[in-house]
Amino acid sequence: MAESVLIVGAGTGLSASLARVFAREKFQILLAARTTAKLAPLVQETGATAFACDAGVREQVESLFGALEKKGVVPDLVVFNAGYRVRGPLVELDPIEVQRTLLASSFAGFLVGQAAAKRMLPRGSGAIFFTGASASVKGYANSAPFAMGKFALRGLAQSMARELSPQGLHIAHFVIDGAIRQNPDDPRAAERGLDGLLLPDEIAKTYLHVYRQHRSAWSWEIELRPWVEKF
Repeated sequence: MAESVLIVGAGTGLSASLARVFAREKFQILLAARTTAKLAPLVQETGATAFACDAGVREQVESLFGALEKKGVVPDLVVFNAGYRVRGPLVELDPIEVQRTLLASSFAGFLVGQAAAKRMLPRGSGAIFFTGASASVKGYANSAPFAMGKFALRGLAQSMARELSPQGLHIAHFVIDGAIRQNPDDPRAAERGLDGLLLPDEIAKTYLHVYRQHRSAWSWEIELRPWVEKF
């Protein structure tokens, strides 16, 4: 049976590149997003199956994994790639939007990670990957909510790795430290120079490489940045 990957927070950009890279490796591609209509082109391209799921709602996350179980599928790899952010001066931030950011950036990661781990542990194998950002390790001005959420997600991944790795689950966190090129005509590319933006296909290849690591040499965290990005 083909290996399977579930990408939560699927859309364009990195998640689409992940779907394409893993599809080329003959994985069964499973996509989850709040709305599935936007996934139609990617579904057609990769042969994926799409599921509607708000990762910040416990019942919907459980329903997603329950639907997979009915199909006889416990994913070999789950990638949490969902997120949301609000920016602005600290004293002007809307607490509701801050709450929404934390829900999407970290609590949703917990819900997905917990649901995946519950189903992988009886098998004694599986991988759960979390997509982080520069904000996972450094908070920027006017971006406190995003930093709060990404710091929490990194802490979740680290705790899960220490607890679950000895039980056979590979947990990894990816610090995407730089801007991702959105399309071939991304105007930021001219400003940054050749390969000054992270190429999503190259990021996806790194996820695949980490997934293929032998358990005698697992990575729990990888940092990726273009050559012009400051540390």
